[in-house]
Amino acid sequence: MRAELIVDCKNEHGEGVFWNPSDGRIWWTDIQGRALWSFDPVTTQSTSIPMEDRVCCFAPRAAGGLIVAYSDRVVLFDPETKQETLVTLFEPENPETRLNDGRTDRQGRLVVGGMNEVSGKPDSSVISFDGNMKVQTLIDQISCANSICFSPAGNTMFFADTPDREILAFDYEKGRGTLTNKRLHASFKQEPGLPDGSCVDAEGGVWNAEWEGHRVVRVAPNGTIDRVIDVPVWKPTCCAFGGPNLDTLFITSSRLMSDEATLKKEPSAGGLFAVKPGIRGVVDTPFKG
Repeated sequence: MRAELIVDCKNEHGEGVFWNPSDGRIWWTDIQGRALWSFDPVTTQSTSIPMEDRVCCFAPRAAGGLIVAYSDRVVLFDPETKQETLVTLFEPENPETRLNDGRTDRQGRLVVGGMNEVSGKPDSSVISFDGNMKVQTLIDQISCANSICFSPAGNTMFFADTPDREILAFDYEKGRGTLTNKRLHASFKQEPGLPDGSCVDAEGGVWNAEWEGHRVVRVAPNGTIDRVIDVPVWKPTCCAFGGPNLDTLFITSSRLMSDEATLKKEPSAGGLFAVKPGIRGVVDTPFKG
């Protein structure tokens, strides 16, 4: 099965894709291009919103607007007025780290992790925010946080520190938003790519975009890879189910650190791709703050 190009947006580094049922659009960020993008699968119209800084991930708020994780801070953001309210700075003592991957849990907290984009040292962290803007650290000593997503029931969190080439699972205490029982969920050591962004389907499968792997794979609940979606570009980055029936898998991609020869061979790099894999997804809960 192969994903097809649906928006030839040529993002520098597309990421953080999610479906927003309140407006019927798929949303994602071009981190390096400093823009938020959206696509309406009914009208096939796409739009972009320029941003003042790199948006690493974001989510809709139940109260309206967005919660936005820039590279160095998290804010509440009004897309119409561009007004921002600071929630917290991220690791201000470490100039090498930035925020990276994140999703909301089933209770409406935002869970987001960082990366060291300079040296690659494992000195970043994964943090969460609840509706009262309380910040807590969930994981530390992280090199490049990715694959954050939650089981349909919300009692398991999946996570990857990308250079380790594995997806981990944790028991997730829904009331307090804390992690226990860390364990290996799936090894990617024999895969062609590295584990990047993920989402889950309604049957508990984890779909992962393989950076530099030309594909998205499904990890079954037992930890085995049971489906492969071919993507016609080298660097898929993240995926999310969307569409009115939640039966379309949308896939972002990147042109980052690709030479001219690669981009000539893959002119659709940085585009938004889609495929119907025959399974439905789960909608992310809006941020409750």
